[in-house]
Amino acid sequence: MRTRKSKKNSLLPALVVFTVILLLVFTALVLMYFGKIPGIKAMDAKRSDISASTAAATNTAAESKQPPDNTGEPEKEPAESTNPDELLISWQNPESFAAKKIMSDGSVRKSYNDGSSIQFWAMVNNKTAKGYKAPYNMAFGSPDMYSELEGVTTFRGNNFRNAPSWGSCNVKEKKLEIVWTHDIGAVSGVGSYWPGAGWTGQPLLVHWSEEVRKLMNINEDLKAKDLVEVIYPVFDGKVYFLDLETGRASRPEINIGFTTKGTGMVDPRGYPLFYSGQGLNENNGKKGAFKYRIFNLINQKEVFSLQGSDSVAFRSWGANDSSALLNRYTDTLINCGENGLVYKVKLNTKFDKGAGSISIDPDVTKYRYKSSYSANQGIENSPAFYRNLMYFADNGGTIQCLDINTLEPVWIYKSDDDTDSTITLEETADGVFLYTANEIDKRGKAGARANCNIRKLNALTGELIWQRDYSCAYQDYINGGALATPVVGKNDISDMVIFNIALTGTTNDGTLVAIDKRTGKEVWNRHLKAYSWSSPVDFLSDDGKTYLILCDFLGDMHLIDPKTGQDMDVISVGGNVEASPAVYNDMAVVGTYAKKVYGVRIK
Repeated sequence: MRTRKSKKNSLLPALVVFTVILLLVFTALVLMYFGKIPGIKAMDAKRSDISASTAAATNTAAESKQPPDNTGEPEKEPAESTNPDELLISWQNPESFAAKKIMSDGSVRKSYNDGSSIQFWAMVNNKTAKGYKAPYNMAFGSPDMYSELEGVTTFRGNNFRNAPSWGSCNVKEKKLEIVWTHDIGAVSGVGSYWPGAGWTGQPLLVHWSEEVRKLMNINEDLKAKDLVEVIYPVFDGKVYFLDLETGRASRPEINIGFTTKGTGMVDPRGYPLFYSGQGLNENNGKKGAFKYRIFNLINQKEVFSLQGSDSVAFRSWGANDSSALLNRYTDTLINCGENGLVYKVKLNTKFDKGAGSISIDPDVTKYRYKSSYSANQGIENSPAFYRNLMYFADNGGTIQCLDINTLEPVWIYKSDDDTDSTITLEETADGVFLYTANEIDKRGKAGARANCNIRKLNALTGELIWQRDYSCAYQDYINGGALATPVVGKNDISDMVIFNIALTGTTNDGTLVAIDKRTGKEVWNRHLKAYSWSSPVDFLSDDGKTYLILCDFLGDMHLIDPKTGQDMDVISVGGNVEASPAVYNDMAVVGTYAKKVYGVRIK
């Protein structure tokens, strides 16, 4: 019994302690519920602060991922790179490619699945450069970045060849008005008479900077004027310099002595340099050498020339109707000759504005080729560029895409005839495309007809997107088909491309046709009572509407609504217009067989 009682007494303290602990825990829980324990509120506050900070950070991060507020100022797009290394486009041989073989003389032959082939040479110092790779990369940017000058500085304005006009004008009356003319001459040569200006014959319209204008030998009364200068090499062997506003001479003429048929080029960097080919080597019985010339426009002296009759060319005819391009990022001239060569010229230009001097020390690289499509050589159209890819066609009907840095053709395409119309380019969300059309020359026979083939190609692969054919009459010397370069629609006519085709009915008439870019179907088709080799010109009105100017062999200049093809106004400019007009704001300029340059205001 004692033992049991003693045991009971020994458990009592433990029970008391346990009970006390339970009471304390219960009390603590009640106090916590009512927030009465010191320090708990502070901890809760800190916890709340941490939670608030975390939420704020989360919200901030979430806000940073939200699109920008469209109610504010729009974000500016990053400036386009001027670094050729960043503009390069890499390429792969198209699916049509079959094989590539290095020949014993260092040339390369590429063959294609259709049985065609092209053999090509890169030539440095007139010797074949095996495995040629340029010592520097060259590439063009977007067409808007081609020139630092305001105006039209080369045939069709830029490397896409789609800008024969610059600026805009306030079109109210929808009328054309001749406000000045300037007399030019004529020559006889190569069995014919050459009056005024001819194909392609586009004038250059240049708004010089004040700094450069004051360096040049411009007439003193015009040096203080904010001058837009017309620079125009024509048939009579002279280069004319005119004030766009008045048509008066802005400085002395340059007398080359031999005919220019094509279009010159002014340096797009705004440098006082002028570049011009030569169309004939005979002037009223006097004969001379074919040359491509570069002139210093500070003093109008010739500073360099390329011989048209080139010892490495496969063709001896040395004329040059092509209008060159200049890559301002790399100081590189690209020109094509009727001898069949492509010239790549590193100019090494030194322009010292302070000293009023400019010089060049050219390094010349040449590209020559033989196409299985035709043995006929000669390039009369003007090269176009997308990045480092060059596009041109020749008298034998070979269209090429050429990598200018490796001088290797990417692809070739058979156009089926002489192609003098300049290739035009367009970059869209769907890809890069070119538009081209041929003439009726090599396929022609007296009294016969053949199709002018208008095509849209994928510019990167050479794949045919669509083709439209127009039957044309053959005529010796005056070819039918497309001699004119098309208008690639922009702004309110961005869905169409407009071609001018000669001799579609008889040997006198023609067709102006607008084609849907996407489908290749006609938008409208207009019969022209007089054929035209002159390229149509699109220009923009201040209200956003596009207008068209077209000249023809009867000597008429038409102001056209490009959405319908219908005339709004017609004026006479005196004689056949083979040359292509250029437009600066509200002034159009063109030379004609009437032996005059016309300044026409768009009203």
